[in-house]
Amino acid sequence: MAKKSRTKARQQQPAGEVGPRQPCPCGSGKRYKACHGAADGAPAPFVSRPFEGLPSECDVVALRELVPAATAPLTLADSTGHADRVVQLCTLLPMAAPAMVRDSGEVWLGLQVQHNFGDPARDLGAVLLKALESEPGIVGLTDPPGEGPRLQDLVVGDGLDVTVHDGFEFWIADAAESDRAALAAGLEQANAAASPTARLTTVEAAYWTNVGAKEHLRWVLPEEEGPLLDALARLHAAGQDALVDGSRFVGMFRAHGLLAPVWDLAVGTGPEALEESAERFAADLAAALADTSDLTTEQRSARSGLANRQVTLR
Repeated sequence: MAKKSRTKARQQQPAGEVGPRQPCPCGSGKRYKACHGAADGAPAPFVSRPFEGLPSECDVVALRELVPAATAPLTLADSTGHADRVVQLCTLLPMAAPAMVRDSGEVWLGLQVQHNFGDPARDLGAVLLKALESEPGIVGLTDPPGEGPRLQDLVVGDGLDVTVHDGFEFWIADAAESDRAALAAGLEQANAAASPTARLTTVEAAYWTNVGAKEHLRWVLPEEEGPLLDALARLHAAGQDALVDGSRFVGMFRAHGLLAPVWDLAVGTGPEALEESAERFAADLAAALADTSDLTTEQRSARSGLANRQVTLR
């Protein structure tokens, strides 16, 4: 009888909705009923592509999920009343702080902090607004942000000027000697966990990294998942998805509504060797995206294989 009831429940579930016992689409690993489908209304409704509309959305996703140490200045909108304030977007801050107001008045916003209120862009917007009204020190959220503005409502510009750092020494660049000593242990630990990383210059949001035994290229792309999978399948079936000798397209991360293809690289490849080939791949991908013909049997098989090699981060 119980089996019959469960079957009936599955049949009655509306198409496109997430069942209570299915994995939550946020990537937490929890069942939906224990995460964004909780009966008590917490956490807030899941936003599948929270950073859409931000300058350099793909870089923002990469900095939040893939890049250890990087910074990018933000330009505040006039509507904030603080358009003259210096705001720095940072991958990670000391003690994993959501934000810091420096003695100089600069605001540093921590991109990799997980508030789990459902919409990280709204969380970041709330932290930023709070920091703009705070004295020097650490700033964070203790309550859900409500219906306040999202980060993309508070900033302007066409793109971010991303600087990838070798480590986290930028934490102490303007700190007093006493503050440097206090941060020394945390700085050493953070630096030890940071893999060497570089951003390619010929394409956007592509990051080389060296994890010791291997090197990788991880490239966050802006296209919708369906058309992008079709295009990648066309290239894979045609043998056009390798970048350089010794490279292999191994799969994709899915993060904040975007896909990030990943290539394994031979140790010693380095980022410079990828610049020209990445630019060429971008041109091949654009041509594949423009092809709207039906996939061949081989391409459909390639697409199925690619879809099975996705790992959801968020």
